[in-house]
Amino acid sequence: MKILFASAPGYGLTLPLIPVVWAARAAGHDVLLATTAEIAEVSARAGLPVVDVFPGRDVWTDLLATIKDGAAPDPDEPEEYRIARQHQGPFGLFTAAMTEGTIEAGRAFGADLVVYPSDHGTGALAAAALGVPALEVGNRISWSARDLSWRTEHADFLDSDLVTLMREKLGIGDAPVNVIARIDPRAPSMGGLRADEEPADERDGAPWWPMQFVPYNGGSVLPEWALRKLQRPRVAVTLGTVVPAMSGISSLKVVLDALGGMDVEVILAAGAADVSELGELPENVRSVGYLPLSAFLPECSAIVHHGGSGTTAAPLFYGVPQLVLPSFADNPMSAERVVERGVGLSHDPSAVDVETLRKLVRRLFEEDSFAVAAAEVRAEIAGQPSPSDVIARAVAALG
Repeated sequence: MKILFASAPGYGLTLPLIPVVWAARAAGHDVLLATTAEIAEVSARAGLPVVDVFPGRDVWTDLLATIKDGAAPDPDEPEEYRIARQHQGPFGLFTAAMTEGTIEAGRAFGADLVVYPSDHGTGALAAAALGVPALEVGNRISWSARDLSWRTEHADFLDSDLVTLMREKLGIGDAPVNVIARIDPRAPSMGGLRADEEPADERDGAPWWPMQFVPYNGGSVLPEWALRKLQRPRVAVTLGTVVPAMSGISSLKVVLDALGGMDVEVILAAGAADVSELGELPENVRSVGYLPLSAFLPECSAIVHHGGSGTTAAPLFYGVPQLVLPSFADNPMSAERVVERGVGLSHDPSAVDVETLRKLVRRLFEEDSFAVAAAEVRAEIAGQPSPSDVIARAVAALG
């Protein structure tokens, strides 16, 4: 079977899908990932065949510029791109830019099935245009398309002028999206499904299937220290990839000042951000740039982060308590899930000071309930059907 995977060009939107692509390839299926911008190269480095469906322009850079500076009019832009920039937010922009190229790639590839994240409208439109079944995969720890909050947030887009325009422009018309199933990768106690629970989606009757979340955040040659026996507790600190690009890393100053006064080893994963603005780092802080969380997170006693969906989900997989300082987008909802389940704590980053942050981290170390809850969620995740199980089931459903 030939399976087209379609995903938006963001780390947090694509990386959770990569283990599902691997599962399909390992099962002997031909796979192709349709994305664009920096994520095309990132996905290729994961060992996947990738097609850049919007090579003439960096839509991710366009998105950041739109959010930072507003939607500046451009008379040379196609209508759908202009509408998306002004009214439809990031996912509308991806739909406007990537749908035509994704359909062309799927047609040339001869796709029998399209797999896409719930947020990526391009995948659904491509499946409709190609006349093939679709498998929709949730990729957020804080909410999913089963939740009222998600439906409220996305209702206008799913039935928007932009989608109508794209259907008309690309000749899709009223062709339906034949969704064979929707996947919820959250642990049951974090809002997900039990292994024996598979409700029908009220929109179209498609079943919901549970799936084990498997973190992927890149590969690397491990540094020597990553395998060394720990002499003191290790704490991970990261703001992901979007927050540094949007807001900088100045918010890390108070975090590092707080952890610098504690008897811990701190791993600062700030990606490509220039950490020199933070001044001289404390002696116990190791700045590693972009190093996959999986290289050091399993040995951590805690992680301090911004609340990105993938960054929140990874410590759940490894059973690591977390402190969330939520930024924007779905970050506050991720923080709420963490606190409600008891796997960590949260605080407003604009109001946190050094002493408060130290107290919060000490609580994660000293109060057993956080480690116990994190271990419980880890066990839940391990008991869910694997991506391989889900791919096999999807193929069986197609006969």
